[in-house]
Amino acid sequence: MKIGELDLGERPVMLAPMEDVTDKSFRLICKEQGADMTYTEFVSADALIRSIAATTRKLDIDPQERPTAIQIYGREVEPMVEAAKIVEAARPDIIDINFGCPVKKVAGKGAGAGMLRDIPKMLEITRAVVDAVNLPVTVKTRLGWDHNSKIIVELAERLQDCGIQALTVHGRTRSQMYTGEADWEMIGQVKANPRLKIPVIGNGDITAPEQALEAFDRYGVDGIMVGRASIGAPWVFRGMKSLVATGQQLPPLSVGEMMGLLRRQIRESIARIDEYRGILHIRRHLAASPLFKGIPHFRDTRIAMLRASTYEELSAILDQVEERIQHDNNSQTPQCDI
Repeated sequence: MKIGELDLGERPVMLAPMEDVTDKSFRLICKEQGADMTYTEFVSADALIRSIAATTRKLDIDPQERPTAIQIYGREVEPMVEAAKIVEAARPDIIDINFGCPVKKVAGKGAGAGMLRDIPKMLEITRAVVDAVNLPVTVKTRLGWDHNSKIIVELAERLQDCGIQALTVHGRTRSQMYTGEADWEMIGQVKANPRLKIPVIGNGDITAPEQALEAFDRYGVDGIMVGRASIGAPWVFRGMKSLVATGQQLPPLSVGEMMGLLRRQIRESIARIDEYRGILHIRRHLAASPLFKGIPHFRDTRIAMLRASTYEELSAILDQVEERIQHDNNSQTPQCDI
């Protein structure tokens, strides 16, 4: 699959952009575990042009994680164009436009998935950004605003006409948020449109290698994007990539190897911010990690793990958890979506 001159190979598996999740450390780990491409947390155009420090830090890319896309969002043409030029100077491989974020503070203000209620403005922004930069521009969006406005098949053509070089479709409407099941049949319809010449990347509910393979074989997408299934489990990419590329399942990582990746995230999060806020940031990964699912009578330990405020305290709890898992004959971690 090629996006402009960027060749991602056959059937790429990509890390989806996720706010407060896809920081530089996590992206690099996912890349090492098999992700073919990474995306930053989404970047507010308004905050970027005002040089808000927390926003400009999101533009920092580790050379080893490439290829990487920086994703921007906004609701007005001029700020989006100015932001795209700033992003271009940070030298990502791709600039992605977020027309898919469903949360109220974004979509409710007309940005993200809110643009699905103002298609002329969406197209105007897309065309202006494409014209303003020399990097490939891509778009990530949803099926439509709600069940009665699933417009993605026609919209894909119109976005292509604006000059984008790939389209990612999350198989839900904005009204669905993250509930229900992703509609891969409609993603398949987008890909099957003979007038659409750009790559189509499918997104939504890919949590296991078999689902990744089905997305390619059944729905014909050019690439897939994995989001929530990677939170607390960056190792999901190795299994998906292996099955998609070779048809072979890899043996699972050991408990120690998986725990080592989570510990690395904690250390690097602390180094990037500070001890207190770094641990706060990583709690979402710990809470979501399948490594801890299914452990009997784990509630009190989970609460302690998520309340820990120092690395020493958290590390001691993880030591206990790792030892417990290692000695539990009934916990061989098949549930970890390797």
